Amino acid sequence: MDEGNTGMTDLERKSKSGRQPAARGRLRIGDDWNAITIIALSQSNPLKAIAELVENSIDANARNVTITRGREHGRHFLAIRDDGDGVPRGDDGRPDFRYVATHICDSVKRRLKAEGSTGLQGEFGIGLLSFWTVGDDLTMTSTGADQRAWQMVMRKGDPGYEVTPKRALFSDGGTEVRIAPLLEGIRALSGEKIQWYLAAELRDRIGQSGVRISVIDKLARKQYAVEPRHYEGRLLHRLPVVRTALGDVYAEIYLNEPSDSNRVALFRHGTRVIEDLASLEAFAHPPWAMRYLQGHIDAPFVNLTPATRTGLVQDAAYAALCEGLQPLEHKLIEVIEDQRRAEDEQASRELLRAIQRAFREALLALPAEEYDWFDIHARAMRPSAGGAADQGGGAPPVDGADAFEGVAEPEAGEDRQRQFFEFAGPLFSVTVTPASSIVRVGGRREFKALPRDRSRRRVEQDLELHWQIVEGAGALEGSTHQAVTFVAPDEPGLTRLKVSVNQRDVLCEAEALITVTHELLAQMVATAVPSQGLPGYTFERTPGESRRSRFDATRNVIVINNGHRDFVHASRSKSQKLRYLVRLYAKELVLRNFVGLPAEQLLERMVELSLRTEEHL
Repeated sequence: MDEGNTGMTDLERKSKSGRQPAARGRLRIGDDWNAITIIALSQSNPLKAIAELVENSIDANARNVTITRGREHGRHFLAIRDDGDGVPRGDDGRPDFRYVATHICDSVKRRLKAEGSTGLQGEFGIGLLSFWTVGDDLTMTSTGADQRAWQMVMRKGDPGYEVTPKRALFSDGGTEVRIAPLLEGIRALSGEKIQWYLAAELRDRIGQSGVRISVIDKLARKQYAVEPRHYEGRLLHRLPVVRTALGDVYAEIYLNEPSDSNRVALFRHGTRVIEDLASLEAFAHPPWAMRYLQGHIDAPFVNLTPATRTGLVQDAAYAALCEGLQPLEHKLIEVIEDQRRAEDEQASRELLRAIQRAFREALLALPAEEYDWFDIHARAMRPSAGGAADQGGGAPPVDGADAFEGVAEPEAGEDRQRQFFEFAGPLFSVTVTPASSIVRVGGRREFKALPRDRSRRRVEQDLELHWQIVEGAGALEGSTHQAVTFVAPDEPGLTRLKVSVNQRDVLCEAEALITVTHELLAQMVATAVPSQGLPGYTFERTPGESRRSRFDATRNVIVINNGHRDFVHASRSKSQKLRYLVRLYAKELVLRNFVGLPAEQLLERMVELSLRTEEHL
């Protein structure tokens, strides 16, 4: 060290080194009233301003809070009255309104928190100023130690305030805040909307404090009780505990059906500060953005932006929250993926049922000898009452509609029980099987009417049937029976057959088209396929293959390539996906049944089957 410089001052050293001394000072408000105006107008949501006034009542230990919306002397008003401790009193026993009006940004609740008080919300001392976004004047009334009522009046845009005695009986204690007249846009703010907002905004505060909040809408002549908002879906248990260096985070999460309305909110001390956690950039990712979850997360240590109290300061507390939620995020993603797989399986089952139902209806309408896949149209014999199969034809055969399921017939007792619970209702519709067929000139063909009720159960009682040819040539045998025989003419043509079914005053009709021709398409030899019923389907993701589907005869399933670009395109909508699967079904079944036919005839069959099937989707 240079001993010659040991006696120099800091200023002399800086001057000698050529650097200017640093100018230091303290920030000050240049225009106090301008600062107050900025603060007062910073709250953009009037409902949030109302919620802050209600929170003041809860912090004052109120047990009952009443919000009244009405009109008096031609002016719309909003009043919030509670039975809490009231405004703190001064040395003279009167409500210390002067302290409230002259200590903006110096909240007494912040000092109480510093002294160890808990459960208080608010620390900036600016909540009262938010009345500027609701109305023009605020009148706050509270009682003194002598139970006399005093009021303070503050006006929007006016730096002054007035404290006067109030000539009214107000001996119940507590505080009343009255805002009037309301701003033009606030007059339409209904009591129901205030109720819904407070139920979500103050959900946990209401539950923890036990306060009763009611909204009286004198304009609509209705009264509402503010109950904590209940979430929809299944409450998730055994979630990871969220722990941070600044404290624990409470999470209440519900798994719901996917919907754009699903949100996970961020709370602080029981008050909602962020409606949708995914709106924050740090949380705009799964699981919060997947729209499967409802609920909220309460992080008492995060810091709010003082002006709006609807934003977060992205400081160390915010970083601790982001880090602490990561294990919870991983667990929730696993839960949602499990839910997605279950939904896909359920959707696949529903699609399969819809496809098989549509094919059953289509095959009933098509000639059995041409579409006899997997012995679907094979006649099964019902067991007799004694339990043995009736080989003599005494019992009626099972028609195609019943034989599709491939399920054994029930015993006699089960059959009676089924008939009791599945008793058919009144006639609702009728179909003809087959609804489209080809008959050689001079040939014969049997057609059958299938009357059904609204639930598609077979109707058999009190029926009157009448068959007729409404267009074309030909003859009918047994025109009043459920089954009729068509005798084709000697010349080719198109015949339209009609059946009318009456059940008392209900009339249903159906038609069938018959093509009479000299030549029939060559019938292929029946394939040696065991009776398995209509196949199911499964997915196999092979994006590199151009094949959309293949038939697995061993498992009797159609394997669909869900990596194909057409499947991805069709999956954008449920109806489009259903039709895509139906066309793949039609393709595989036609290829399976009509082995060896020319490509042109295969395409004709596929068009025919697709048309009949999509009609019943």
